[in-house]
Amino acid sequence: MRMKIYFAGSISGGRQDQGIYAQIIELLKQYGTVLSEHFGDVALTSAGETIGDRAIHDRDVAWILEADVIVAEVTTPSLGVGYELGRCVAWGKRIVCLYRPSDSRRLSGMIAGSPGVRVISYAAVGDLPAIFDELFAH
Repeated sequence: MRMKIYFAGSISGGRQDQGIYAQIIELLKQYGTVLSEHFGDVALTSAGETIGDRAIHDRDVAWILEADVIVAEVTTPSLGVGYELGRCVAWGKRIVCLYRPSDSRRLSGMIAGSPGVRVISYAAVGDLPAIFDELFAH
């Protein structure tokens, strides 16, 4: 059975990492079905989706509950991703947060300090295949 993966990344908080999200999603597809692959879509802007806030919330919560693992790219801060991660911790979900450190930003202590979250620092998308092999290969 293929693993179900919920990928999270910033939408309203800024789409500057959209290209990175798209690359991560493609890598994750090697390990399972990515339920939320639209996060990598170039057409998705910081204006969000047109289906309505409640529909987005309910759909994403359903996907999170269905997922075997949550993978969040947390370099660009996002209130929505933070909300999702908090719920995932409460529900005991397996959570992996990917973060690109730099001198100009710091990861929130609420993410970095959570015992329910595994934070993995990386410099470039090229670092992720080996990391994902270690995390997800059976």
